[in-house]
Amino acid sequence: MEFELQAQDSASSARAGKMTTAHGEIETPIFMPVGTVGSVKAVTHEQLIKEVKAEIILGNTYHLYLRPGTEVLKAAGGLHKFAGWPRPILTDSGGYQVFSLAANRKIKEEGVVFQSHIDGSRHLFTPENVVDTQRAIGADIIMAFDECPPYPSEYTYAKNSMELTHRWLARCVKHMSDTEPLYGYDQALFPIVQGSTYRDLRKISAEFIASMGADGNAIGGLSVGEPEEMMYELCALTCEYLPQDKPRYLMGVGTPWNILENISLGVDMFDCVMPTRNGRNGMLFTSKGVVNIRNKKWATDFSVIDDGIDCYTSNYYSKGYLRHLFIAGEILAMQIASIHNLAFYLHLVKQAREHIIAGDFTSWKNEMIPLLKTRL
Repeated sequence: MEFELQAQDSASSARAGKMTTAHGEIETPIFMPVGTVGSVKAVTHEQLIKEVKAEIILGNTYHLYLRPGTEVLKAAGGLHKFAGWPRPILTDSGGYQVFSLAANRKIKEEGVVFQSHIDGSRHLFTPENVVDTQRAIGADIIMAFDECPPYPSEYTYAKNSMELTHRWLARCVKHMSDTEPLYGYDQALFPIVQGSTYRDLRKISAEFIASMGADGNAIGGLSVGEPEEMMYELCALTCEYLPQDKPRYLMGVGTPWNILENISLGVDMFDCVMPTRNGRNGMLFTSKGVVNIRNKKWATDFSVIDDGIDCYTSNYYSKGYLRHLFIAGEILAMQIASIHNLAFYLHLVKQAREHIIAGDFTSWKNEMIPLLKTRL
């Protein structure tokens, strides 16, 4: 994987760049729709490409390991062929899911023993077999196995967890070097900065991750319940110590205004379930603000969902019709809302990129954020 830094905002740390992978180029800053089990909920691949304009999607190792399993993925030739997705894929290592979804987990030096949320069966994730699973998935970018501590965490727990994550990372790096890709193209391993909400731990972790010389680096353990201002403070601190010439990925973030603020701090890549999850529940993010489409006020509003973005779905269906579909319990409602929200997120990061290149990102961001937060 290659990363080219193309522009830098003079009034902030915002950057525009280009990543090159075996399955195509990615212009940054970028938002990655979450396709946990190899599919983005309620959205077809054609819609992702033509309407959402997704350049990369995210899959999850924990879920894909459990279903369909590595043997099926190997037989198919990897997730790209199995799912029919032609563009880049990033996989989360499954660490977050093991610690948040799996029952009766037990953390030890070797790895984590956990129970499947599907059938209760017991499994062991280690740094080595998580790399092997992501080899089988065939993602262009894979994540190192880490522990994501809860918020809040005691200092001692956060420190021990960070040190365990660092030891696991060293094992991931070694196993990557000892194994070969399965499908004839290289995969990039991203380490993950941890340290909970403690500034000294974040600095230690970021410096350790930077010393690994990876193709890119991720920032984990944020957007897990801490206040927004704390997230921004810790993200800014972390970015100070991560290499300028490598992409930075802030995991699991967030609202449209979270994304713009973190772009200004130097982050290049984002993912979050919010646009699809909130969309399925009737919350729309638009160029004029946030819409609760179930509200009766939209019943006779026949204007299109959002004429401020380039998306067929957003420019075709009316707010009144979409509200009707939600009230009637129609599956189409969730599909329309999901496509729109994802298209809006991709539109927003594309706009951010254009303003970074133009040199006026900070003033544009400061105008946009109050608008994005407006409740319509």
